[in-house]
Amino acid sequence: MFKIILARLQQGHRTIKYPDGPPPELSDRFCGRPTLDAAKCLTGCRACAEVCPTDAITITDQAHIDLGKCLFCSECAASCPNQAIAYSKDYRLAVRQRQDLVITQNQQSLNLEAEMSAKLKKLFGRSLKLRQVSAGGCNACEADTNVLNTLAWDLGRFGIQFVASPRHADGLLITGPVTENMKLALKKTYDAVPDPRIVIAVGACAISGGPYINHPQANNGAESVVPVDLYIPGCPPHPLTILDGLLRFLGRHNADFPSLVS
Repeated sequence: MFKIILARLQQGHRTIKYPDGPPPELSDRFCGRPTLDAAKCLTGCRACAEVCPTDAITITDQAHIDLGKCLFCSECAASCPNQAIAYSKDYRLAVRQRQDLVITQNQQSLNLEAEMSAKLKKLFGRSLKLRQVSAGGCNACEADTNVLNTLAWDLGRFGIQFVASPRHADGLLITGPVTENMKLALKKTYDAVPDPRIVIAVGACAISGGPYINHPQANNGAESVVPVDLYIPGCPPHPLTILDGLLRFLGRHNADFPSLVS
């Protein structure tokens, strides 16, 4: 026992300081919110749209990128002959409205006002219990969600916890494209959550179907079965993206650190 206590003291405090301090350093390979350089984009080129595996990019009079469909694979950036597309380190991607996930050459910022209504905030702002539903996911989004329960992230310090029963939950956190086999299960789980309830869609699959979009055995995301209150895109979203989305939803994020995003 003495050796265990000594080892714990030597390890020190390991929980990240965010949001009261800077966010953790992100990998060089991290792909955050994409940016479009209008001066370099040749809309007649279509190289980026043709290489996109989920048709997240459409070209009209200008390029549009739907982050709800985007897999953040960066194939579009690699295929662009003029390097008009680049991926920033901006991890802040969560929005309340599905249409807010579409960026264009003229509108590249996201509406990050993701805070829940005052009525819901009064109920859930200090303690939020979520039932996680994997609706046919590959376990990538599930894994990054589970990371938030580790000592480095310690989601519980914000009063956010995952519970075993929907009857003990305030809402659902859904991952996966909602396969046919999970459609009824998701609906029954949603119905078991007491009113008022919230729904959070995490990952491209839960938002739009991801790589399984329009597959006959998938239903293109959670919104085909239940209403969604918060969208957190990515494939999978980084734990920091998920945490930032949850804290913004609760109105508990720290506005002092956007300047750290390059």
